[in-house]
Amino acid sequence: MVAPNAVTAMAMCFGLTGVRYGISGEWERAVLAILIAGVLDGLDGRIARLLRGESRFGAELDSLSDSIAFGVAPALILYLWSLQAMPKFGWIFALAHALSCALRLARFNANIDADIQPHKSAGFLTGVPAPAGAGLTFVPIYLWLVTGEPIFRAWYVVAPWTAFIAFLMISSVATYTWSALRLRKRIRLEAIALAGLLAALLITDPWLTLLLICAIYLALMPFGMIAYARVRRQANAVVATPE
Repeated sequence: MVAPNAVTAMAMCFGLTGVRYGISGEWERAVLAILIAGVLDGLDGRIARLLRGESRFGAELDSLSDSIAFGVAPALILYLWSLQAMPKFGWIFALAHALSCALRLARFNANIDADIQPHKSAGFLTGVPAPAGAGLTFVPIYLWLVTGEPIFRAWYVVAPWTAFIAFLMISSVATYTWSALRLRKRIRLEAIALAGLLAALLITDPWLTLLLICAIYLALMPFGMIAYARVRRQANAVVATPE
């Protein structure tokens, strides 16, 4: 239990560290801290399965960590970076992100032991996961860091985008998981090469690369919805077919 839960605790601490950098106006470090928390969040579950250290305690700690690192921390960073300039309602939009993240995690926890989970059984997620939601809500910051244009920091750009991503997190939209992606054998080497080049791009030009990743993720969402609808139709057809 110790190793995966330690990684989860590290993810939470990186999320809170992002707030610390946001308070001091170090926006690049603030965003990087949240992104590192996302990487750690992707590792803790795999480490737990590898070491057979899965536990109810770990599941609860993971949800608390996610709520802080990908809900509360990004909301505070966005508020300090832009939304505080919005008359009256800037804090409401920041709260919308944090609340949507918490609601999404609560829905996930409530359905862990459910017998019927249509999205999960078909290899999909329900809504945008918390780490991806945090990464997507930072798109205006990525654009600002790449271009230096002040319009991307304007509250009338950031607020609607924040609300849109908050909606995607609590929506019932079917989104891809890693297990839902099936690579054909003849392109697996190309996929490995692409992953290596992507890592190099993240080091060379992280903000532009993150914009590209976010664009690809959003572009794949309609395909995920179509793929899930196809899987459901096939499953319903099998059930309806008389023996």
